[in-house]
Amino acid sequence: MGYRLLLRDHRGLIGIAFLAMFTSSLGQSFFIGLFQAPISARLGLTAGQFGTTYALVTLIAGFAVLRLGPAIDWIPPRRFALMVLGGLLAGALLLTLSPWWGLGLLGLGLVRFCGQGMMPHLGNTLAGREFTELRGRALGLTSLGMMLGETALPPLVAALLVWLGWQELWGLFGLVLALAWTAVLLRAPWPDAPRSRPARGQRREGPRPFRDGRFWRLLPLLMILPVTMTGLFIYQAQMTADLGSSLGVYALALTGMGLAKLPGALFGGRFVDRLGPVRLARLYLLPFALALGLAMLMGGHLGVWALMVGGGLAMGAQEPIATSVLVRIWGAEHLGTVRATLSACMVFSTGLAPAVLGIALDLGAPFGAILGGMLAFLLAGWWLAQGVLTTLKAAR
Repeated sequence: MGYRLLLRDHRGLIGIAFLAMFTSSLGQSFFIGLFQAPISARLGLTAGQFGTTYALVTLIAGFAVLRLGPAIDWIPPRRFALMVLGGLLAGALLLTLSPWWGLGLLGLGLVRFCGQGMMPHLGNTLAGREFTELRGRALGLTSLGMMLGETALPPLVAALLVWLGWQELWGLFGLVLALAWTAVLLRAPWPDAPRSRPARGQRREGPRPFRDGRFWRLLPLLMILPVTMTGLFIYQAQMTADLGSSLGVYALALTGMGLAKLPGALFGGRFVDRLGPVRLARLYLLPFALALGLAMLMGGHLGVWALMVGGGLAMGAQEPIATSVLVRIWGAEHLGTVRATLSACMVFSTGLAPAVLGIALDLGAPFGAILGGMLAFLLAGWWLAQGVLTTLKAAR
């Protein structure tokens, strides 16, 4: 009934957040990776140079999110969305049409910054800030926008590339998104910003997560999935070879991961509202932990499927849980500031994780050992967060 109530009474606000999450697909690694070869050719980069450049651009985008993301706490969300959308579309135009490689790299940076960074920041902040009693369910519904992009866009791209070039395809997606956002910007019920803009020279009020020990103790728990899953995505060939599986099985399992996010998000959001985010924060990584153990022990096709489905269930549940925990600690009125810090860390992780795993593979580490390191990282992050979660439960 909670989901029916949300869709009946708040479909406009849910629609804004959902569209923001779906639009973020244009800046996500899974989407850009579909065009890695033509983008590299247009920029004059080898595959290795593209990977290094991509990591550098991602790190710069993360710093930009950290700097500019808190503005959603005082800039009206409608204006904020318009600026982010404008940056994303401008980046897509530069990336696909610029005659100079420098402007092409600027376009890639804008796509990463506005797509992977600011669009999810907009959607999750709105859903987490504007809902109280049904916050978990609202965040669960919002996160389905990204799941839709991950599930539907790869096969759609493959089908449309039969008739269109990659640049025309980017233009088509940009046009469709621009039309959808025009309707939302004109007709949707946009909320106001919760705070006023700090005066020039005035010290910004509110939390400073990097100076708060609670944030650092929670961060490893919240970073486990983006770090480990990015590594699995990037090094899929080495993973399937070492586990005794195949890329065909991985492709099917990747679809299973996208589908597994649906029950993860919906049930995760529901149980956040019923049981509270603190209790769920201690349990939601269990499917992925079991999947890592199963992949290490069994390997083969079963191991690949376990990693993708277990990771999908946990990823679907993470956003409702993580944002609700942040609100519990720092309050909804400062959610933009705190989420910007977390979003920046997430962006950093997608740039650093491939480098760390690549070094391990170059040193000859088998993928089973890498999976063991991921499991150790998961257990350490879970243990480190227990003190903060215990305090939050006692203060409830």
